[in-house]
Amino acid sequence: MGNNLETLDQAKAAIIDMAIRFGPKVLVAILILVVGYIVARWAGSMLGRMLKRFKLEPPVRSLLVRMGRLLVIGLFAIMALQNLGVELLPLIAGLGVAGAGIALAMQGILGNLAAGLTIIFTEPFHVGDYISIAKEEGEVLDISLSSTTLGHADRSKVVIPNRKIVGEILHNYGRIRQLNVAVGVAYGTDMNVALSAVDAVLRANPRVLQDPAPGIAVTRLAESAVVISVNPWVGVPDYIAAIGEINKAILEAFRERKVVIPPPQREVRMLESRG
Repeated sequence: MGNNLETLDQAKAAIIDMAIRFGPKVLVAILILVVGYIVARWAGSMLGRMLKRFKLEPPVRSLLVRMGRLLVIGLFAIMALQNLGVELLPLIAGLGVAGAGIALAMQGILGNLAAGLTIIFTEPFHVGDYISIAKEEGEVLDISLSSTTLGHADRSKVVIPNRKIVGEILHNYGRIRQLNVAVGVAYGTDMNVALSAVDAVLRANPRVLQDPAPGIAVTRLAESAVVISVNPWVGVPDYIAAIGEINKAILEAFRERKVVIPPPQREVRMLESRG
């Protein structure tokens, strides 16, 4: 019993001694980290306001703000460790070895991050652009470090890993798209009337942009019709709706002006065989 009490007394004395020796340092280290967190938030806010003056994409601003905050927190963490008397060189060496192992195990994730940084800083496309990449296409909704999110007209979303984008052939339509509508009219049609009707339709549709100017031209003399190509520009969100509206309006305008849209025709000749 006496030995147990003596052991407990020794443990209490050791704990008290450690608390006296290291307690103030631990408290100071915690205080340094708390101050570092507050300073990092303040510095991030200041950096964010400064970056708004530049024409940077939201993902780029977010990345720079995060890097600034991490840098400030890292500096205060070093100060806290130094206050505790931790040797930083062995710690850095150990972290380097551990980091190499983690990097080998996370090659795919790191590849996405590297590709994300490439996309963010080279800016091959921006949020709001319509792109076609890796057999997928859609409006760019979000660009993050690991992936890019595309939106479709049916309200579905496609998330593409960034490493599948960098190095691939990318078609960037921008924020506007050109419609390719074709309509055939009979050969006996007054083409000035038909072209004027199409022009009136495009001017009346609020989705159609007047700059760049819509393209209207006779592009082909088909077997049974003269083909008029109608190529107006619309915003990316209006692409699908504009196709239906313009086709309907052209049909109604042609009917009103007695412009005939001929059905496909084939001429079949029967040759009498002579026995």
